[in-house]
Amino acid sequence: MAAVVSQRPRRGVFPGSFNPLTVAHVEIARLAHNRYELDTVVLVVSRVALDKPAPPGPGFKERLALLRADAAAHSWLAVEHTDKQLIAEIAQGFDVVIMGADKWIQVKNPAYYVDTAARDAALATLPTVLVAERAGVADPGDEVTLLKTPAGLRDVSSSAARAGNRDLMAPEARKHWNQRPPTPPH
Repeated sequence: MAAVVSQRPRRGVFPGSFNPLTVAHVEIARLAHNRYELDTVVLVVSRVALDKPAPPGPGFKERLALLRADAAAHSWLAVEHTDKQLIAEIAQGFDVVIMGADKWIQVKNPAYYVDTAARDAALATLPTVLVAERAGVADPGDEVTLLKTPAGLRDVSSSAARAGNRDLMAPEARKHWNQRPPTPPH
């Protein structure tokens, strides 16, 4: 009788504030899931995002509830939260880490580490890095895997969604977002 070899599920992590979750976030997660044969993509939200002020819009618990509601539409998508802030710490134990090209620039910035050696040590612990194309951000280079994204999604941002373009939001976020768009100046 042949032994059954159990293969552990392949998991990807997509850290972010997802404030709100956008159609681009969902599509990037879907592309990573499909192209890299991931069983699960986990959206991980830090309780306190690195280098970001308290976000406008729903509070932390409400934002998690919205993320979970949107994730429920996809059997391969999950949501977790953490107290960790550095991507290298959040990505531990995952097969791939997913981020936008703008986030990759931040991850490589030595200002977020004690020194360059600490940065290099943290980067060395990363699993496979999938970097999604972003409008106006240079190609991330050969040290990561470029995740080709549809041109129409490369300039989608949570900031634009918060500013009033609700069409950029994922469905549950769009339905339940409690932040009113700012009033334009007179």
